[in-house]
Amino acid sequence: MASSTENPIPDAPSPSIFRWILGFLLVGMAWGLTTPFIRRAAIHFQPSPRPSLENPSNSWLKKKILKGFFTVIDLLRSPAYALPLLINLTGSVWFFLLIGQAELSLMVPITNSLAFSFTVLGEWWAEGKIISRDTWIGMAFVLAGIALCVQSKA
Repeated sequence: MASSTENPIPDAPSPSIFRWILGFLLVGMAWGLTTPFIRRAAIHFQPSPRPSLENPSNSWLKKKILKGFFTVIDLLRSPAYALPLLINLTGSVWFFLLIGQAELSLMVPITNSLAFSFTVLGEWWAEGKIISRDTWIGMAFVLAGIALCVQSKA
């Protein structure tokens, strides 16, 4: 039985550690950096007026469904929302592609931890939030934890 760290394609070289690190970083960045931008766009979202929603002949359920549909359409038409969402979803595709090759017990905690750290940095960038000393210390512990996980698997 093949281990999870072997290359699934016979006779093909296994990706270098640099490629794994780059892949994990890209997924973490795509998930973490975009989240504050998606949130900011959603907070500042102003729906377009829809007279069809005010039609008294529409049932309560139909109004709710139409309102949800038009909200999604309006958000996707907004570049401030759609572009970060597209990048975020691209990170999910990268994650899916990596999960078939990387060791699961490393990939999931590393990408999620990096996403947390990049979310903090994204909030600083998108919203101007100050990163406290305690948060910096927490991010350093996260990176140390990632290093320990990688070292334990080496």
